[in-house]
Amino acid sequence: MNDFVQGLRLWFAPERIRDEGDTPDYRFSLANERTFLAWVRTALALIGGGFAVDQFLPDLAWGVRAGLALALLAAGVLCALRAVNHWVRCERAMRRGEDLPVSRFPALLALAVAVVAVAMVVVVVFGWEAR
Repeated sequence: MNDFVQGLRLWFAPERIRDEGDTPDYRFSLANERTFLAWVRTALALIGGGFAVDQFLPDLAWGVRAGLALALLAAGVLCALRAVNHWVRCERAMRRGEDLPVSRFPALLALAVAVVAVAMVVVVVFGWEAR
């Protein structure tokens, strides 16, 4: 639990990370930052997709539309939060000379997006109009 709290503090005070270990090659830190930005772009795309489903599919039954939109929005929120968490964990591991942390999140995110995509295919093929 203490490690979690310390990691959370680093979200808002990343300069504290310099207190841990040795400074890694700056190229690795910059690569870590680019990965963070890619996760944030993915989060923004998911959030935009959620709003698009809600706003541009008014003929869809409300429950279906809201469910698809909320699933995409939730995935976007989780992706954004995971981005900063992953950035901190990787930066700490590099400074400590440890292996980079592994994560199931990419698989879970891909699964969630696939489920929403299959649901949208069903809606397109069979329709689900509001009555």
